[in-house]
Amino acid sequence: MPAPTQDAAEIAAALPVADAWFRARRVAPGVTLIDEPHVDLLLRANLYLVEGAERDMLIDSGMGIAPLAPFVAGLRAAPEKPLVHVLSHAHIDHMAGSWEFDTRLIHPREEKDLLLEVPDPLATLFRDEYPAELLEKFRASGYRPLPPVLVDAIPEAGFDLSAYAMKPAPATMLLEEGDRVELGDRAFLVLHLPGHSDGGIGLLDEVDGTFFSGDAIYDGPLILAGDLDEYRATLRRLRELEVGVVHGGHNDAFDQARMREICDDYLARWGG
Repeated sequence: MPAPTQDAAEIAAALPVADAWFRARRVAPGVTLIDEPHVDLLLRANLYLVEGAERDMLIDSGMGIAPLAPFVAGLRAAPEKPLVHVLSHAHIDHMAGSWEFDTRLIHPREEKDLLLEVPDPLATLFRDEYPAELLEKFRASGYRPLPPVLVDAIPEAGFDLSAYAMKPAPATMLLEEGDRVELGDRAFLVLHLPGHSDGGIGLLDEVDGTFFSGDAIYDGPLILAGDLDEYRATLRRLRELEVGVVHGGHNDAFDQARMREICDDYLARWGG
């Protein structure tokens, strides 16, 4: 892996300390969106805290740059309740903080990815350490060129960006298509939605139509990191899915009509 350029090293050395690494806002009753505003948009994932009567659910865990668990604990109305941590998929921006939590639920096709037995090429905060083919994939998908350093601040004084690394977070339970994550007063149906990744899942509240879609679909440039035929089948399925609001793995929430527009757009692009 190449070392950061001199320019990147100078940028990193001059970064300010963030006042707060995470931010949170309530997006629906019992649902809080968490993100990392100092991380580049490509890797700035949406994490969700969903509070239930008997237990709470945390969807995804971000980049693992700063401790997430204390921040989540401070958001919970009843932190003594059990917390179940569900991963929509095992890409770095959604799973690098997962080791902090006692439970980790994921689809079987991505269980091995949590073990980190194969080094993740994105486990760096410097653009020039990314493989050229990945940078080209991002560009071709519609993302702007990445900056030399993928954060615009550091979480604490003395934080060494070059020492950034992920920790293994073995799954404690596997989620298959048709399973349900029960929170007491509400439940979420597990949908297997491969394409962006092999084991990507969505979580649907069949009562009110709340849908957490992970990176299977969001309102922004979609990235094909899995199988094209599977992704086309996922988009055809999502196009017909009855939902209320869609909370994607990135960017703002949207409705069913917009989800169908996105599906139609990408099916046309990808010959679906």
